[in-house]
Amino acid sequence: MSRRLMWPVLVLGIILIVLPLALSFPSKASAGQTMLDNFHPIMQPASVRTTVNYYNNTFVPLRSVAQDGVKAAGEAPQLIAALAAQLHMTPTQVESFLGSRFPAMAQLLGGLPKLVPIFSAVPPGLAHYQPLVKTMKANVTNYSQVDSLPNFRLLTWFFVVPGILLVLLAAVGLIADRRAKPAAAGKATSKS
Repeated sequence: MSRRLMWPVLVLGIILIVLPLALSFPSKASAGQTMLDNFHPIMQPASVRTTVNYYNNTFVPLRSVAQDGVKAAGEAPQLIAALAAQLHMTPTQVESFLGSRFPAMAQLLGGLPKLVPIFSAVPPGLAHYQPLVKTMKANVTNYSQVDSLPNFRLLTWFFVVPGILLVLLAAVGLIADRRAKPAAAGKATSKS
């Protein structure tokens, strides 16, 4: 092979070896594979269907419960006062009565003010997670295709191994060409 051809082959081989290392392919590819592995159970079709189902059929309907819960927290003291007036009791007696006869309701009414920050976060939380749920649903097939690729940790070797082979090919060609020239020059001088 021509010496002129071997130099570009050598340079290409060196680029294929150095470039992946300079671009941190080993660590980036490893991080990509770790991410794919971690998302594997989450992005399976059945898991995504379950996520979408929970979001649409459980969490979205809780929006109105949360919004009403905020309003109910503000009305709870008025409810206790109204019941106290109707039952001819003090508010403390009504709370005690509810606590003994309807403990779950009493606990719910008493806990409503503490739940206001949580209830208030439900609508923005739903808005925040909606794009995630839509993106998951829309990318099940894309994830499956990417996940079917060879392990990303091998990516560096897809460049480095051909680079090494090209460097060896060019080196052998350059060394053979170098040895052939003195031998050819020696034969030419012996003929004269």
